[in-house]
Amino acid sequence: MMKKCLIAAMILAAPLPALADKLEDLKDQGYVRIVIGNEPPYTAVASDGKVSGAAPDVARAVFAAMGITDLEASIAEYGAMIPSLQAGRVDAITAGLFMKPERCNAVAYSQPILCDAEALLLPKGNPKGFQAYGDIAADPAAKLGAPGGGTEEKLALDAGVPRDRLIVVPDPQSGLKMLEDGRLDAYSLPVLSLNDLLKKSGSTALEVFAPVQGAPVYCDGAAFNKNDTALRDAFDVELAKLKESGEFAKIIEPYGFSAAAAMSTSREQLCGE
Repeated sequence: MMKKCLIAAMILAAPLPALADKLEDLKDQGYVRIVIGNEPPYTAVASDGKVSGAAPDVARAVFAAMGITDLEASIAEYGAMIPSLQAGRVDAITAGLFMKPERCNAVAYSQPILCDAEALLLPKGNPKGFQAYGDIAADPAAKLGAPGGGTEEKLALDAGVPRDRLIVVPDPQSGLKMLEDGRLDAYSLPVLSLNDLLKKSGSTALEVFAPVQGAPVYCDGAAFNKNDTALRDAFDVELAKLKESGEFAKIIEPYGFSAAAAMSTSREQLCGE
């Protein structure tokens, strides 16, 4: 009886070949199973079934560089994604699933891909050189616009922007107009919101600066099963090459995301690894 228990323990302790050879298995089958949320601009599924959006487009490019030529996507609610990954029904989550402590404990994240960070809408060329809320605080004539009671207002006040120079703006369109009219020197919202606002306005007199230095950055990454860290590490190698080549920016920035924001932080900082 003791011998049988010992053999069973040895089997349980032995590494599983399927896990060790996961990348080779995916190369052989020619596709990787991903789960998405169908939430543009992070992910999208067209009427013909084609999967797009910033997260799958990055994943497609990275997996192609790894020798895996196709994506097989399924749609799930965010709460069901990690259980599906843990159960082995999918190989990766590429859906804008932002890094949070409990998620970092449950999955093996890649380095950051899609980030939402605080940003500044400014006159073209950023004539006053604003890169942080503290820069605005240090300019005695500068006025910053932000939503009342929002994160941007709190961050600006904490950075020393006086209340009388922090203008509460009721909606994004008003912020853009006040900036164009010279009633504001900068207007602050998350980068996705400002990029969308600027694109829809058609203005050529303004530009977006992101991320605001010293402000929080919130990022997702491709999420893998905790047993698949070798696959995650291989993904990170090709993702780094994509970022360095400039192709990463070409993929995500048309969707309104900031490549600079993703490259300004790391999984280690966001997950505390």
